[in-house]
Amino acid sequence: MVRKIPYHFVLYSYMEKNWVCIYKTDAAYRAEIAKDLLQEKNIDAVIINKKDSNYLFGILEIYVERSIAIRAKHILKSIDA
Repeated sequence: MVRKIPYHFVLYSYMEKNWVCIYKTDAAYRAEIAKDLLQEKNIDAVIINKKDSNYLFGILEIYVERSIAIRAKHILKSIDA
C-alpha cells in the first residue's frame, strides 16, 4: 500500500531545505516593503509571520531560495541604510 504524503508537508519540507531567512523585522510594513523590493527584481520571496496573535510581539521573516540569497540580501541593504 502506497501512503500519500500531504501536499503541505511536502511543500514545507522543500522550503525547509531550499529556502533561507534573509531578513527579520518586527514591523509588518517593513516586511512587505522588503518582499516588494525583491519581487521587483524577479525574486520569489515569502513572509513567515512569527508574531504572537494575542500580544503582537515577535518577528516576521523573509525567506528566499538558497541559490539567490546573497543577491537578495544585497538588494535589501537599502532598507536598513
